[in-house]
Amino acid sequence: MKCLWVLVIMLLMPVVSAGNPVAGNESFPDSLINGKRVAVMTGSLGEMILSEEYPQVQVHCYDDIMDGFAALKAGKVDYVMTAFTTAYVVGRSNPSYIILPHNLTNEGAGIALSKNDTSGLLTQVDSVLAVFRADGTLDAIVGNWIRQDGSDYVITDFSATDSGRPPLRVGTAANREPMCFVQNNEIVGLDWELMMRIGRALGREVEFADMKYAALIAALQSGRIDAIASNMTATAERKKQVDFSTVYYVNPQVLIEWSENGDITADGFWQQFKDGLERNVVHEKRYMLILDGLWVTFLIAVLSVICGTFLGAGVCAMRMSAGKFSRNFAKGYIALFRAIPHVVILMLMFYVVFATMRISGMVVSVITFAMIFAAYSSELFRTSLESIPSGQRHAGLALGFTKFQTFWYILLPQAVRTAFPVYKGEVISLIKMTAIVGYIAVQDLTKAGDIIRSRTFDAFFPLVMVALIYMVIIWAITRLLNLVSFKQA
Repeated sequence: MKCLWVLVIMLLMPVVSAGNPVAGNESFPDSLINGKRVAVMTGSLGEMILSEEYPQVQVHCYDDIMDGFAALKAGKVDYVMTAFTTAYVVGRSNPSYIILPHNLTNEGAGIALSKNDTSGLLTQVDSVLAVFRADGTLDAIVGNWIRQDGSDYVITDFSATDSGRPPLRVGTAANREPMCFVQNNEIVGLDWELMMRIGRALGREVEFADMKYAALIAALQSGRIDAIASNMTATAERKKQVDFSTVYYVNPQVLIEWSENGDITADGFWQQFKDGLERNVVHEKRYMLILDGLWVTFLIAVLSVICGTFLGAGVCAMRMSAGKFSRNFAKGYIALFRAIPHVVILMLMFYVVFATMRISGMVVSVITFAMIFAAYSSELFRTSLESIPSGQRHAGLALGFTKFQTFWYILLPQAVRTAFPVYKGEVISLIKMTAIVGYIAVQDLTKAGDIIRSRTFDAFFPLVMVALIYMVIIWAITRLLNLVSFKQA
């Protein structure tokens, strides 16, 4: 019955193309949400409007809207506010998520473009949208993805073309079905098809960058991407930072609540486990997302540790040098990278320091984590060396060793034995630190879990699965390092 209610609501809600926005806005009754805890996605239209117009509402922001749905199911919030298309798909997958018959706004989504663009891309995009609206292409795109009868999506095959022109780099948050999501390890959805068709019309190949929604505007302003297609509404605040095309789809913000009655199941634990395994791992070859993400996590961690260790040794040498400038530089470096949160450093490196360089997010991740690791390991190396009695250095020199030989044969082996137990902990911390690379469009293990959750709407299975994989990785690395430590002893 509740599934039928969700379908009835969908038929009554505005599902229209760009040129036909619904007149008027039906606001939520104040009594419905005042004093309530509402989960929203960071940077979304819902967050902006609730924060500005409903001061009595307790707004809980999440980088991934699926975290909001998990919080709703766990009773941490009273409602989730999100775009109607996302709410409909979630409600269709689990009838315990109930869409309330109210919408916050009928403002439409547009394609965001940089204010600093001098190529006339905004005019070109608007011209293409006008043609699509006139010849029915836009309505056809909407019809391919907004399937009121619950039938399968219609996915158009776009063959690769080489026009010789630079690619159109499009940023999106591919975690909101049916607007933009990952299916069979490929980005698809309404926003995807629209941008693919616009790219073809402009004679440019389209490259998508999947990143956190809150990071999209920063990526556009830094020049990392050329456009944003992620169901983004042109609010007054956003218009101060970026330009927007004409509206291509009206997608109101709605409220979702949780009803325990719809989640009753007679299946036992093992049956639920097997169903979860099939849905989250086997279906659509989602295990490939996990394997690819695992490889990225491993590669970033290993390269960062290797580079960070050598860099840390260099910083340690500067910190212990006789030169005042070298010592002060090393002190400043260490203080800087230990004081700023890691995710902030990562975003600064990607969107500011390397903004004008065509360097991939993975390379930036390795550079950033190596520099962070160096800040911590350098102090570890320094304290280990300083813990060795100075008499051993003097004894080495008295025996005829050079300064380098004294360091290499006498001081370094002792320092390694002292530092290694703590060094292992720093390596483990760095592996876990890599979980934040999704902010700069790198698909690591954690990001793969987020993508799976955005498709299956399973709040906990992908999280537990990713947590267990990290546990296995940490256990294996710890065992390996313990073997090395044993040999050193």
